[in-house]
Amino acid sequence: MPRDVLLDPPVSTWDTAPDVAAATSGGPADVGLVVPLVVGGDGAATAALGAVGLDPAEVLATYEPERTVGAVTAVPLPGGGHPVRRVHLVGVGAGSAADWRRAGAEAGRATRRRPAVVHALGGAADAVALAAWTEGAVLGGWGAPAWTADGAVARTGPAEATTVVTDVRDAVEVVRRSVVVARAQLLARSLAMTPSNVKDPAWMADRARLLGDRHGLDVTVWDETALADEGFGGLLAVGGGSASPPRLVRVDHAPAGAVPTTPRVVLVGKGITFDTGGLQVKPVAGMVGMKTDMAGSATVLAVVAACAELEVPVRVTGLLALAENAVGGGSYRPGDVVTHYGGRTVEITNTDAEGRIVLADALAYADAELDPDVLIDVATLTGAARVALGREAAPVFGTDDDLAAELVAAGESSGETLWRMPLPDTYRAVLDSDVADLRHFAPGVGGGAVLAALFLREFVGPRRWAHLDVAGTGRSDVDAGTAAKGATGFGVRLLLRWLEETR
Repeated sequence: MPRDVLLDPPVSTWDTAPDVAAATSGGPADVGLVVPLVVGGDGAATAALGAVGLDPAEVLATYEPERTVGAVTAVPLPGGGHPVRRVHLVGVGAGSAADWRRAGAEAGRATRRRPAVVHALGGAADAVALAAWTEGAVLGGWGAPAWTADGAVARTGPAEATTVVTDVRDAVEVVRRSVVVARAQLLARSLAMTPSNVKDPAWMADRARLLGDRHGLDVTVWDETALADEGFGGLLAVGGGSASPPRLVRVDHAPAGAVPTTPRVVLVGKGITFDTGGLQVKPVAGMVGMKTDMAGSATVLAVVAACAELEVPVRVTGLLALAENAVGGGSYRPGDVVTHYGGRTVEITNTDAEGRIVLADALAYADAELDPDVLIDVATLTGAARVALGREAAPVFGTDDDLAAELVAAGESSGETLWRMPLPDTYRAVLDSDVADLRHFAPGVGGGAVLAALFLREFVGPRRWAHLDVAGTGRSDVDAGTAAKGATGFGVRLLLRWLEETR
């Protein structure tokens, strides 16, 4: 059976070795050697270059490689004498974790076409740097799948990767966990990059079932009949105009030895598999990238799927709120009143603000039925988030200062930047409605990301809750750093980092 490159994004087979000679013996005859250059230290570079028969001083003097973060200088080797065919000198700057991650990504990008690569970190990297470099190399070595007559075809990096590292305790485990985390992010990217004529709510639900079977997760799916029977009016409204009915998917991870008192975290992901804007249809330019409007649900699914491999110590439930916001005879309209799960009514004032409508159902269900200790949602929710913070940082809103601070810290550690944003109660009045409990959108008011978060807060009850608006960071316009052009999978690394530290 051909490999499913969407559910199992191919990455290199990673190993560790004590030195370059051991890493290259018995392997392919066309190896790329990556050598990091840290400002103020050339010990690792000297050892690696000497191991392939080069004079380190002569190479550095001749090629004058830059040491700025991510700068790559290629040094070709003559054939016949050594399996290494090209040396890539990669600048690591001052050597912070962020520097190592970005440098690793550029190394991965530069060596995509090599059958095998040796990363000669030597004694230059500690455990934190090793993890960051490995994550970066896996992410940088990935390219978005291409769709052919035979289906999705992977664009992947080297088949084999070996890290030469010394003085790092449990280096093999550090590398393994880093690859698991990066591969989870690639899963989120692959799902988000799938064309919407392939990917509809039922398709996403099937992917969740397949991943559940693979990772030992419990999976429950509500189809349109079950959604109607149980009162999920938001999902039904948004999905009403599409020939592909909505779905709600629940995915559960329970750690070994879990008991009822084991903490439970619920992650909710926006899953709009394509967004036309509904009856208030988007302009062409705004619709082109809307296959990625389910990136929040892809992130949540990827995180829960990785929990078993990482032995995350808490119960984690993922809820995927899946619908296609299309134009049709059943489309919901401005002025409609929607009854959400639990009975709260909402006046519709903009059919292109559909993400918060499907999230409201899932959040209300989590509050009423799952009794979470922490509730977090992830969504490509508002253009205002991108206007405010661009592509490099995502706003985080929350009802608990400690939770928000923990998530910001996890983002700093993982290289995914969050910026705390306010939830001013003085803004809440603009969501009042004359015909329903509240309205979901306030035209012409401004502060769109804040108002969306205030709306979602209405459905979370007394829970410790945080909302990540990844409308800006969930997509990249360029192939650079750890990002590839298209969906980024933003949030996977920071949520896994936070979950691993949650007790």
